[in-house]
Amino acid sequence: MPVPNDYLERVYAGVLGKLIGVYLGRPFEGWTHQRIMEELGPIEYYVHDRLNQPLVVTDDDVAGTFTFIRALEDYGISPDLSAEDIGKAWLNYICEERSILWWGGNGNSTEHTAWLNLKKGIPAPQSGSTAVNGLTVAEQIGAQIFIDGWAMVAPAQPQLAARLAEQAGKVSHDGESVHAAMLWAAMEAEAFRTSDIDRLIDTGLSVIPADCGIARLIADIRRWHGENPDWYACRQLIEDHYGYDRYPGNCHVVPNHALMIMAVLYAPDDFQKAQMIVNTSGWDTDCNAGNVGCLLGIMHGLDGLEAGPDWRGPVADRLLISSADGGNSVTDAVRVAQYLAGLGHRLAGETAPPAPKDGAQFHFSLPGSVQGFRTEPMVGGAARPVISNAQFEGSRALALAYAALGPGQEAVALTPVFSPPEVLNMRTYDLMASPLLYPGQVLSARVVAPGDNAGTITARLRIRAYDGNDRLRDIDGAPLTLAPGAEAVLEWRLPELDGQPVAEIGLVVAAAGPRASGRVLLDRMRWDGTPDMVLHRPEGDCDFWRMAWVNGVDFFSKRFPPSFRISQSRGEGLVSHGTRQWRDYTVSADITLHLGAWGGLAVRVQGLRRYYGVRLVREGRIEIVRVRDDATTVLAAQPFEVTLEETVPFTVTVSGSGITARVGDATLRAQDDSAEALHDGALGLIIHEGALSTDAVRIAPVQAG
Repeated sequence: MPVPNDYLERVYAGVLGKLIGVYLGRPFEGWTHQRIMEELGPIEYYVHDRLNQPLVVTDDDVAGTFTFIRALEDYGISPDLSAEDIGKAWLNYICEERSILWWGGNGNSTEHTAWLNLKKGIPAPQSGSTAVNGLTVAEQIGAQIFIDGWAMVAPAQPQLAARLAEQAGKVSHDGESVHAAMLWAAMEAEAFRTSDIDRLIDTGLSVIPADCGIARLIADIRRWHGENPDWYACRQLIEDHYGYDRYPGNCHVVPNHALMIMAVLYAPDDFQKAQMIVNTSGWDTDCNAGNVGCLLGIMHGLDGLEAGPDWRGPVADRLLISSADGGNSVTDAVRVAQYLAGLGHRLAGETAPPAPKDGAQFHFSLPGSVQGFRTEPMVGGAARPVISNAQFEGSRALALAYAALGPGQEAVALTPVFSPPEVLNMRTYDLMASPLLYPGQVLSARVVAPGDNAGTITARLRIRAYDGNDRLRDIDGAPLTLAPGAEAVLEWRLPELDGQPVAEIGLVVAAAGPRASGRVLLDRMRWDGTPDMVLHRPEGDCDFWRMAWVNGVDFFSKRFPPSFRISQSRGEGLVSHGTRQWRDYTVSADITLHLGAWGGLAVRVQGLRRYYGVRLVREGRIEIVRVRDDATTVLAAQPFEVTLEETVPFTVTVSGSGITARVGDATLRAQDDSAEALHDGALGLIIHEGALSTDAVRIAPVQAG
């Protein structure tokens, strides 16, 4: 079935609806209706500031939804994707006790329980089955909260969406939890071609057993809805018949699913009202509001999100995904929507449309998109600049509007490319992330000064990097002068930063004369090239440089004399740094194996269980290996005397399908032209049941010849 003509925009609206719902409901997650009414009143808009919490947060609903869908890319874009493959993606992308899941303990957290099963070698779907985990654990809410991505890659194909949601749900859940996930996924897929809520619910019911508990629940709520024009009365009936007191466990799917069905029945055409109902009703508010928000986003598109208060402005497209692929962690709704739509086109047997503006990371081509950009307050109390999405050259651009810029004043718009300072105040879920761009790469932007501007301006690129006290400092590129009607491409090769990560990037506008008013259009912003830098402990007692490494080991300390010392108690551990944009590069480090069966450097890292490794093996050899899920393939090996506590220089180059390693005085080469080859990814350090250290890691472009 061909995808709809407005597919990408509807996916974008679905992603935004999910984010708005999660961010709206997260601050009072788990509260009862009674407590919400007493302390907050009806939830008409964001309340995070009233509870002293950030708006954009790390959250399992967001991270799981947009991480587990990557199994399609990793294991074949096919309607026959299996629960076993999705379970493998869990093991690759989830850092134990740190990312995506609620780590509430075996038998308490359904997802934690399933992850432990997977880790022990119990594959999905057995990992989430009632037979293994018992009915209480199996029927908590988790299968439902992660399913939106599966629906968005199957537009107008409810049977396919339900099948994919079933396979994904069975990694960790069973029974009514999987029925709820299948039904909601089918509803969301059908919402690409109808906004008739009864048709959507009937479509959902068609993919689950007619006599299951979820089907009976929906029949009751439909009846109560018909008998009670006031949603408060229906909510009370749900609490009386399907309340938390009737189900074991801490977050059962049935009561929460009931509130979601109620919300869309009472407000099928009103995003704001549906969010008010589902959030004011209480219990698992972020999960319920996220699913409801995604459904209504798909149903009514961007216009539906704009019909009420300004939901999009405070969010500004910002999205955090904590996973073992650190370069995918700090992102935005536009990039996620493009990724999902690309999968959907390929799943439908179509070629995905080309990336806008030659693949620029920031292109603003979707209506209203700002891709995380926000303005800074002006010095002297002048009016704050305003950003908006504007029509431009048959597409769209980011407009930065400023008024009466005088000497010493700047109009600034920045967007995050790494963990913001507020992550230190986020509760529950750590953010595993690496920066998106690095020293040695070229940052560029096309900017246009419209002809009706008043006054000439200068424009320059700005990065904001952490310093030795974990504060952000501004570093600027060279300015260019723009008269009204002029345009320019700003380019800047980023300088060395003493091992500190880049946190934000953006544009700075200043008056070239005594006064300037108008706007600048940022058509696109991108970065290219291979980093050229040394990673090490910077000066000062700071932490963000270390937080820029995805931590997949038991112990990663900044207190040892070397910059990096990692330790793993059981099995293999890995810390990684970088992005999937990296393809061909050279990494070098002087490595000391203190203890362990093996340890060394990793390249083209794509998670915890996908990388090439060059390792010292204590038995007396060096190896180049490819690790993919459960399989470790030795691509090359030769004898090598390994001595604990002896520092050995490593240099590893990946270029095309070739891998060249120089370890000490030995040189080892391998070629991987197989279907299992890895073509891009981060760098890393690996250790198996022991400890390893190095004081610096250097990455550089591959030298010609």
